[in-house]
Amino acid sequence: MAETKTILLPDVGDFEDIEIIEILVAAGDRVDKEQSIIVLESDKATMEIPSPYAGTIESIKVKVGDRVNEGDEIGSIQAGDGGDSKSAGQKSPDEPAADEEPADEPAADEEPADPPPPQPAEAARRTDVAPGKTQRPHPGSSPGDTIATAKKIHASPSIRRYARELGVDLEPVIGSGPKGRIVKEDVKAFVKSSMSAGAGGGGIQISGPPAVDHSKFGEIETVPLSRIKKISGAHVHRSWVSVPHVTQFDEADITELEAFRKSLAKEAEKKSVRMTPLIFLMKAVVSALREYPDFNASLDASGENLVMKKYFHIGIAVDTPNGLVVPVVRDVDQKGLFDLAGELGEISARARDGKLSPSEMQGGCFTISSLGGIGGTYFTPIVNAPEVAILGVSRSKMQPVYIDGEFQPRLMLPLGLSYDHRVIDGAQAARFTSFLSQVISDIRRILL
Repeated sequence: MAETKTILLPDVGDFEDIEIIEILVAAGDRVDKEQSIIVLESDKATMEIPSPYAGTIESIKVKVGDRVNEGDEIGSIQAGDGGDSKSAGQKSPDEPAADEEPADEPAADEEPADPPPPQPAEAARRTDVAPGKTQRPHPGSSPGDTIATAKKIHASPSIRRYARELGVDLEPVIGSGPKGRIVKEDVKAFVKSSMSAGAGGGGIQISGPPAVDHSKFGEIETVPLSRIKKISGAHVHRSWVSVPHVTQFDEADITELEAFRKSLAKEAEKKSVRMTPLIFLMKAVVSALREYPDFNASLDASGENLVMKKYFHIGIAVDTPNGLVVPVVRDVDQKGLFDLAGELGEISARARDGKLSPSEMQGGCFTISSLGGIGGTYFTPIVNAPEVAILGVSRSKMQPVYIDGEFQPRLMLPLGLSYDHRVIDGAQAARFTSFLSQVISDIRRILL
């Protein structure tokens, strides 16, 4: 029997007054349990809020632009109702959803309706433009070489007000939010980039890529980037252009560590956890961060002071079907190997299922990106700002090492440490990787 249930905003981490940027359902829609019903956006992330029940939406009490907090009422639902209702997202052709404007009069802050599929002649002229980006002519090209497109500025009223206060024209700002939506961090990054460029012309000047009609050379398919890739792409781009990167390479002998790890296999199986080499790397990194605290720091907003962190939260890059995410394992120094193995397995599974909360991806001190399970020799990871360093780990391999007058087979692990040269110099980085290699080679050193 159907029962009316109130849908309340669940715990969304350490956020207040979070803006609703999209409503995915309307009254009468049939939804499944855990199906997303609204989308929220904070300064740091977007998150989809799922329905706690299966049933038919009875009412939606909020609208796009509202700001909500934990416990606020989102709407109501006839839980378990199997009525003959239209499924979520399906609307009659002439009836717009509650949070949408009519197709011929798009709201000022919303994207216009998608155009009809292009005819063959039009498709032949079309160039690939990433969703939410504006196509600009390449320097030296004539207007006829590209298809001029007017950028639709997609930003909330609060962001527009923030931009006006700073005197920022939002037209050239590239949004990293859903559908190219401009968020506060995008405005900050644009201001920082503009100021750097204006200081004696020393900033990085990057022209847009040339407009290429790829369809002239063969069959193509345009696939939108996932939301995670849009957000993470903007983040790594900012890190790459704003952080002076240097990478220090080294190798660690993990022969004894691997033997010790395998000796724990049966005990780990009893505890239903996987004892991977990454667990030992996390503990070894904490030892290195204790020895070299500048690596466990961040530059403050002025760029003139270091914020020295007294905690050890390690970010772990996780490959998911929708893109790379970096959940953070907290207080690694206070947890044992089996506890870390269980927590890492659980958080990685949630990452792959797209169920991480924003709070689980915040507060990291140092990041580890491991490609050892895939392959490769060395790579240069991009610093996960505002952190000042990141460790890239590749696949270990058996190779001869000259020890005590003879060559011995040893299992060697390639390491690549990328760091912010404003904070870390080359000598510090070499000492850090050397110390880290010693700890990994003799894991008993984590006890010192």
